[in-house]
Amino acid sequence: MTRFRKTKEPLVKICGLNTLTVVEAAVDAGADMIGFVFYERSRRTVTPDLAEALGKDVTGVTRVALVVDATDAEIDEITGTGVIDMLQVHGKEGPDRVLELKKRTGLPVMKALKVATPADVKQAYAYVGIADHLLFDAKTPKGMKGALPGGNGISFDWNLLDGLNIDMPWMLSGGLNAENVADAIRTTGAPGVDASSGVEDKPGVKNPDRIRAFLHAAKHALLEPTT
Repeated sequence: MTRFRKTKEPLVKICGLNTLTVVEAAVDAGADMIGFVFYERSRRTVTPDLAEALGKDVTGVTRVALVVDATDAEIDEITGTGVIDMLQVHGKEGPDRVLELKKRTGLPVMKALKVATPADVKQAYAYVGIADHLLFDAKTPKGMKGALPGGNGISFDWNLLDGLNIDMPWMLSGGLNAENVADAIRTTGAPGVDASSGVEDKPGVKNPDRIRAFLHAAKHALLEPTT
């Protein structure tokens, strides 16, 4: 029988959680991060009050607030819940805005970058030493109906990340699911992965079984056979 040795595990984030059932499924299955979406156009959106109810008893897992070009007042309301450990900025926030948010909140900030070309990947270097984490997501195709800043269930060419050399944590996102996440991790060397639509039955409706399957596939992606 072939045995396997675990070399390392990627960080795994499950985003767009909006019920206690799916929060518990993600935490119990070993998620390192859980994400709450604060963006009204998304079917996954939550209010600060709901996020507080969902996140107040979560320990040992980083609770992330996904925002899109949020105002200072909106940021204050979200972080005022006391259940947010990190901000994920998914809009047009530049390095200066990232620094402002870090200073205002005292929280680490993850900057999401939308990728379709090599030039998109090169944006990462502007955030080195500024953002605490980066996330590479697929850029939305022009004309896509109902497109959101993220969570559209589409992937980008992972080979675009070849040669990426940044001394900071980063994650891969965009169309990931239990069937392709192991290949994504092996292909890109991503130290972390993020899923939303890939663990849903339909937009905004997470499936606990899909969450568990995704986490199992991601956490076991880098097992090596031993003799």
